[in-house]
Amino acid sequence: MARVKRGVTAHKRHKRLLQDAEGRKGTKSRLVKPAREALLHALAYATRDRKQRKRQMRQLWIIRINAAARENGLTYGQFVSGLKQANVQIDRKILADLAVRDSATFGRIADLAKGA
Repeated sequence: MARVKRGVTAHKRHKRLLQDAEGRKGTKSRLVKPAREALLHALAYATRDRKQRKRQMRQLWIIRINAAARENGLTYGQFVSGLKQANVQIDRKILADLAVRDSATFGRIADLAKGA
C-alpha cells in the first residue's frame, strides 16, 4: 500500500482557516494555531450574541414605549395593562416604531389604554 502524505490537504485546510481569520490583529491572522483559536471564540461569541441581540432589542423597545407613554401621562406598566384590558394586540416592536415615527397614532393608542 502506498504511503499517504497529508501535505496538500493540511495546506488546504490551513489556507481556508487563515482566510476565515482575515482582518484580525497580529498573529491571529497569520499563524494557524492562534487563528483557529480566534475563530472558535468568534463562533462561540456569535452564537451567544444572537441570543443577546433579541434581549437588547426588546429592552430598547420597552425604553422607547415607556418614554412615549410618559409623554401621554402613563407609565409603561399602566400603558401595557391598559392595552391588555382594551384587548389591543400590538407587539412591542410595532409600538416602539409608532412611538418614534408616528406620535399622533401612538397618542390615540395611549388614549385607548387610558380609557380601559
